[in-house]
Amino acid sequence: MKHNLYQSLSAFSNEEKNEIHVVVDIPKGSSNKYEYDEEHGYFKLDRVLYHQMFYPFDYGFIPQTHHEDGDAIDVVLLTTYPTFPGCVVRARVIGAIDTQDEKGGDLKVIAVPVEAIDPRFVHLNSWEDLNEHYREELLLHFKEIKKLEKHKYDQVMVKGFVSKEQAVKDINTAIERYHKDED
Repeated sequence: MKHNLYQSLSAFSNEEKNEIHVVVDIPKGSSNKYEYDEEHGYFKLDRVLYHQMFYPFDYGFIPQTHHEDGDAIDVVLLTTYPTFPGCVVRARVIGAIDTQDEKGGDLKVIAVPVEAIDPRFVHLNSWEDLNEHYREELLLHFKEIKKLEKHKYDQVMVKGFVSKEQAVKDINTAIERYHKDED
């Protein structure tokens, strides 16, 4: 029996605590853009970043969600050390970044591992708890990551941060959209 992380895992690991399952696509420090094939259940190298840039966080997705762009909701997972493609991490939502790309709305949920996994992030309850410089780095990352992908770059918009409460609402909407699309 084939196991598909996107279809088998629930979005929330504990909905009352706003804890989600994050499936890591790209480990912190990588310049390779890995993506999970949601239909077939495997990771693939989508592309190597077009310029000297890397992911300063683990990057993944929330299973059983469909966002406006038709893909699973993306997650910026703040980690102490890089994990690996396919690693499943229970994480707390602390906010999101509202972005848009060539496919439409492209929310980036910001999350931290639950305390039992890594206690270093217990003090982060909102994106506002991140220091100002790091917040600017996050926004710049999503604007500049496609800079040399000329056909995409002009369509990238980074609108700013979104509250934890709004991010959770958007996750729930994406879960509903996933189940509607699957019917």
